[in-house]
Amino acid sequence: MGQDLISDPERVAALERADALHTALTHIVLEGGDLAAIAEAVSDALGCGVVFTSTDGRERAAHLDDVHREAFATADLLDPTGRVRVERIDPQGTAVGQGEALIRRVVAAGVDLARLVALRTDGTIHASDVQALERAAIVAALLVTRVEAITAVENKYQGDFLRDVFLGRAGEEDDDVAEHARAFGWQLGRPVMVVVAVLEPDAVAAQGPAENRRAWHDRFAGAWRQVAASTDRSIASVAFSREVVTLVPVDPEQGVAAGHAAVDRMIEGVRGDRGGGRIAFSAGVSRIAHDLGELPEAFRQAQRAVEIGRRVHGGGSVTRFDQLGLHRLLALVPDGAELSAFARDVLGPLAERTPEAADLRETLQVLLDTNFNVAEAARAQFFHYNTMRYRVGKLQRLLGPVATDPHLRLDVAVALRALEIAE
Repeated sequence: MGQDLISDPERVAALERADALHTALTHIVLEGGDLAAIAEAVSDALGCGVVFTSTDGRERAAHLDDVHREAFATADLLDPTGRVRVERIDPQGTAVGQGEALIRRVVAAGVDLARLVALRTDGTIHASDVQALERAAIVAALLVTRVEAITAVENKYQGDFLRDVFLGRAGEEDDDVAEHARAFGWQLGRPVMVVVAVLEPDAVAAQGPAENRRAWHDRFAGAWRQVAASTDRSIASVAFSREVVTLVPVDPEQGVAAGHAAVDRMIEGVRGDRGGGRIAFSAGVSRIAHDLGELPEAFRQAQRAVEIGRRVHGGGSVTRFDQLGLHRLLALVPDGAELSAFARDVLGPLAERTPEAADLRETLQVLLDTNFNVAEAARAQFFHYNTMRYRVGKLQRLLGPVATDPHLRLDVAVALRALEIAE
């Protein structure tokens, strides 16, 4: 067998590459290196592009040139936010132009930690190189485990500190609080919008046993931290028990619209194309907090926005506090049964959970929005004018003179909103 190996130059070269990589990985472990060092060592030894990602494809470290990135993009293996579509890459190899990409899981003690993706643009990846990649994945698992243990402790301290900021007990002087925040790499003394993001319970439950749900929350928090860091490393982003809180900086000269645009970009970055296991979440956005003293109220605004947004618009919604309107007041009613009773008293049969009642409520809302302009409402719902007149008559028989009585119209408008929240 030894002579067969010697007579096969390709196998000899593969063994030499594996030996060189083994030596390089050993030095990286002993010297306390990171994933970037492993990616570079693998790339140099095997002559291919290498990227480590989160389990859902967010780049964590890479050694790729422009040719590699272009090959990924051409093969539709990158989503618009830059996420590697790891779910489309086969462990046995996926054709990428004239080359090949393959993937290996980075696993420790049965816990899925990351993904290792290798790409050769000018041919397939040799079987011996695959074994070297698997060895690199094992070393990466050791490093990721170590880093995540340290990160977990840091995140706890960061979360406790930011919770104290929201409770107004982080310090008596704003300068002291800001200095403490700088120790975490944060900048808190600037105008920000607070974003509270919450995973949808049904989406989490669909992912498997309850004991895995904490891991999904940690993964979700990691996605927010990664996207925040790619935007601005001084952004604070922490995980509480059931929500992730991120303070998105706002340029006061550009105004609220620019702040909302920055928040939208960050949410889109976390959400991506929802591939690779990314699951649905809702988010609430506060008004601008101009200084540390306004952060507690901004946090409450974001919490209220996500809570009401999920109740009114359903899962996967993004709700801004400024858009809540009347819902802000209705949500203060602690008894949902009282809201339902009010809606039934005002709407009568229209409050029933039937397709006919829902259809008439939709027409009623359009009429309210158009100030009971029958012609405009008919166009909005693509009805014939006479059909809309008939519906107006039916609504008035059920509700009373809603078209002419402003007080009744107000009650009806509030009842419709109350029914949304109660349901």
